[in-house]
Amino acid sequence: MSTDGFWADVEHHVVRYGAAFTPRIIERATGSFLYDSDGAAILDFTSGQMSAVLGHSHPDVVRAVSESVASLDHLYSGMITRPVVELAKRLSASLPDPLTKTLLLTTGAESNEAALKMAKLYTGRFEVVSFDRSWHGMTSGARAATYSAGRRGYGPSLPGNLTLPTPNGYRSPFRNADGSYDWKGELEYGFALVDHQSTGALAACLIEPILSSGGLIDLPLGYLARLKEMCAERGMLLILDEAQTGLGRTGHMYAFERDGVAPDILTLSKTLGAGLPAAAVVTSAEIEEVCSDRGFLFFTTHVSDPLAATVALTVLDVIERDNLVERAAKLGEQVTQRLLAMRDGYEVVGDVRGRGLLQGMELVNDKRSKTPADALGQAVTAACLDRGLHLNIVQLPGMGGIFRIAPPLTTTEDELDAGMDVLEASLKAVLAART
Repeated sequence: MSTDGFWADVEHHVVRYGAAFTPRIIERATGSFLYDSDGAAILDFTSGQMSAVLGHSHPDVVRAVSESVASLDHLYSGMITRPVVELAKRLSASLPDPLTKTLLLTTGAESNEAALKMAKLYTGRFEVVSFDRSWHGMTSGARAATYSAGRRGYGPSLPGNLTLPTPNGYRSPFRNADGSYDWKGELEYGFALVDHQSTGALAACLIEPILSSGGLIDLPLGYLARLKEMCAERGMLLILDEAQTGLGRTGHMYAFERDGVAPDILTLSKTLGAGLPAAAVVTSAEIEEVCSDRGFLFFTTHVSDPLAATVALTVLDVIERDNLVERAAKLGEQVTQRLLAMRDGYEVVGDVRGRGLLQGMELVNDKRSKTPADALGQAVTAACLDRGLHLNIVQLPGMGGIFRIAPPLTTTEDELDAGMDVLEASLKAVLAART
């Protein structure tokens, strides 16, 4: 298919909104593969934007969207439909008490905005704590709680946003006498700083169970339980942003299940719509009642859209029917084994981390110094794409290039092995070219 003039049109007419565009024109996508204008197949290890847990163009989703658009897609926001109520019931059944009340929205940033408004209204306070490598969205409240990128040049953020140190066991200076990571000491220190900075109006702590854009940082086991205790001691609500970790990706239906700790408010997006716009806020009846009594307002054009609800219900059906949570856990073991073998075999592979089908590999110049290897990461990313594998790399100040590996939960074992083969071959080729 001709690409004449395409990139010139991009240059002349498209607003740039972040990283450079991938140098391929994608014409279609199905399953775990993308197909560019030359007809080349590209294995997608990003699931779109870490969203398409069922792969691209899943037949059940295609059917659900077609039927919904033909009968019930969008209504006045003050109307309620059966798919919306059914989704609320299904989410409640999949979650521990007291998470029983759902607000259906469309994007992750929007769900975090709503959750923060709830927390502020419920507590009567305004201060929000999040990790210093966080990403919660680009709208005002979510952006104010986002620290991994996009802070400079826009003027003041919302007042009252404070940070905790990201619990990065690979690079944290907090160490026990035996050299192991002292996450308890780091968390205590972080909250001591929060307490010193607070005006006495702490409302919420908003975090991801696994920081994705923050470098694939998995919270140490026990961290979430202690964090919730510390929030409760201060009268704060704990909000978990499971945009990327929810609905099976980590080998649990929700990432917090590993820790046995339920949040006060849960936000879902990305995976809930399997790549289509769907998001939700889930909280307790008690929090919802107080917020409603105090006039909670989040009346948007697409709140409680039946199309979004129909898609989300379909995603839940397929995940349950095809045992995709268990599948993610099993395939995750396969990914972990391959990544650990690379870590053991290459001096530039510094760390491997994550769970299920959301894992990361950090590249460094050498294991001893842990010096970030930005150029190496960029070169390996390009080499992977040349070989038919799309990977996303996170590059943050003070950290090496971290590959985010997040294929669809429907990926086959052969596809997974093929992708890992390409990753290792690309790493080997780039290193060989440097010698």
